[in-house]
Amino acid sequence: MRALALALALAALLAAPASADQRSEQPPLGPLGQTALAAIGSAGADAALQRIGENLAMLAAQERIERHAKAEADEVGTRPGPEPETPDYRNMDPSELPPASAGSNGTEHTLSPQAKREGIFARMPAGADPKTTSTLLTGIALPPPTAPEVVKRVIDNANMIVGRPYVWGGGHGSFYSYGYDCSGAVSFALFGGGLIPRPATSGELEGYGEPGPGKWITIYANATHTWATIAGLRWDTSGTERGTGPRWHVDTRPTEAFVVRHPPGL
Repeated sequence: MRALALALALAALLAAPASADQRSEQPPLGPLGQTALAAIGSAGADAALQRIGENLAMLAAQERIERHAKAEADEVGTRPGPEPETPDYRNMDPSELPPASAGSNGTEHTLSPQAKREGIFARMPAGADPKTTSTLLTGIALPPPTAPEVVKRVIDNANMIVGRPYVWGGGHGSFYSYGYDCSGAVSFALFGGGLIPRPATSGELEGYGEPGPGKWITIYANATHTWATIAGLRWDTSGTERGTGPRWHVDTRPTEAFVVRHPPGL
């Protein structure tokens, strides 16, 4: 009964908003509320509610942080000052570049309007096993209740930087950065599970852990790009030539050109 009451409360929070004259025509639950109840009913109510609650709380915290950062940026933007200089990496000696991993940052692809609309719903890769696959809910990954705690921590850490911009060398000088490149994003996720002691470049990730795919986490690395699958979802920064920044994806990408590794035991 406690789980059912919490589920109904959560669904009410997720209900689609409607004006007073529309409420009589709206179903009692919005799409996210219906999806949440379906997920709760199919796999361990208490565990599912706990994970959903934790991630919704993280979303709220991230929104507050972003609002605060925007307010600071707006305030700074009103002050006169010199234009910041952007280094021209094309004419720099490679030894002078910041530690990074991706020049091309993967294959360019453009999101369709339909894909953008689907982003507001809970999704999972087609044919995926819900016992080992995360659910993608509005850009945030909800790990399956059966996932090992270390995998949940990796996912939680990755969720913290969803939406950050792509920045060459981002996440290498420090785990905490305004933006991230591909190996910086993968390193930050692994760091959340205590699986890596410091940021690693693509070249270092080519030799990380053990060879071959893992059950829960698989890392794909080569000289130009790095990405990973974590509990069935793709964790990647590719999107445009300069990258879109760290995000979760339900689709995969070709793996033939990459060295395949996984953390020991995972």
